[in-house]
Amino acid sequence: MTRRLIAEFAARSKEPAGAPGLAELTDREREVMTLVGMGLSNEEIARRLVVSPLTAKTHVSRAMVKLGARDRAQLVVLAYESGLVRPGRLG
Repeated sequence: MTRRLIAEFAARSKEPAGAPGLAELTDREREVMTLVGMGLSNEEIARRLVVSPLTAKTHVSRAMVKLGARDRAQLVVLAYESGLVRPGRLG
């Protein structure tokens, strides 16, 4: 019984928790949220995605609204909590 309980706990801990509203994000907003979670600035995101900095900022803002994030730091937390970003997976 203990083995089953530990195995179940381990399996669930590997699954991303999923933030409420994450399903509402477009693929691009989810991609931008991942890059924000990795610590990239709007300018760095723009360069990586080959878009303007204003477009990157718009995607960040829309993701924040859809997820109810009050600031960029909270968006980073949600990126980690949802499994979009994992420790050690930067850059």
